Amino acid sequence: MLLKVGEKAPTFALPDADMETVDLAKFQGNKHIVLFFYPKDGTPCCTKEVTDFSDHEEEFLRHGCLLLGVSRDDCLKHAEFRDKEGIGIELLSDTEGIVCKQYGVWQAKEVDGHKKFGVARSTFVIDRTGTIRHALYNVNYKGHALDVLRLIKELKS
Repeated sequence: MLLKVGEKAPTFALPDADMETVDLAKFQGNKHIVLFFYPKDGTPCCTKEVTDFSDHEEEFLRHGCLLLGVSRDDCLKHAEFRDKEGIGIELLSDTEGIVCKQYGVWQAKEVDGHKKFGVARSTFVIDRTGTIRHALYNVNYKGHALDVLRLIKELKS
């Protein structure tokens, strides 16, 4: 089930690369959130997407926005990926895929005639009230961080 603009974002608590729990609800009323889902740490496209977001973190913060990346990799893999690539943003671990399913990013794909499930690269812009302002499914990683930054700049507090 895909989420739509105007719906309340499902709240969750997931561990980050340091095994600290990040609770989405605690940011309501305080910050905009860019929640992006990506398939796997360390792959070329995912590395480019995550490092692009990380490289622009200061600009997102200036606009009252926190960046959170989510994949099904475990905390240790996230820590290795973060440290190897110099990533500054929070990477959250959804090993069970519960949050991926809540956000509709756990999707079936046809691979060599077989149905295979995986994380569809997707991004959600959530405003301070916890409302989804943009739900972007199956995005292209190229230039995506700057496209999302433009959307954040257009948000009215």
